[in-house]
Amino acid sequence: MAETKKIAIVVSEGTFDKAMMSMMIANTAASMGTEVHVFHTFFGLGLLKKGSRPKLPGMFRLFTGTFIKKMKKIGLEDYQGQLKLAAELGVNIYACSTTMELMGIKKEDMVDGVKVLGAAGFLDLAMDSESTLFIG
Repeated sequence: MAETKKIAIVVSEGTFDKAMMSMMIANTAASMGTEVHVFHTFFGLGLLKKGSRPKLPGMFRLFTGTFIKKMKKIGLEDYQGQLKLAAELGVNIYACSTTMELMGIKKEDMVDGVKVLGAAGFLDLAMDSESTLFIG
């Protein structure tokens, strides 16, 4: 029997493009039977807060709504939809425990299903992965 492949993804930014990129890669990998671990740290941690609505970066933030409408036209879920799909597909979503403490974010502030993990714990997962991506 073939061993399940594993991918680790680090998300360190909280903008719409980084949020969507990380979730679309994670969901695609999970749908292909890959074990997926996504670690949110620093500003990427804000993406896990309840009601998070990330915006495009800089002057492009004004076009976030237009971009979301275009995505829906071609059948892509928005960020909240992607996060929900990730949970359904079994993607492991982690919040960095050190960053949580640093930024005063509590587990109850985050969407359901988020696991809290330290950097050492995530590194153990990443070192056992065939691939590690940094989205930042």
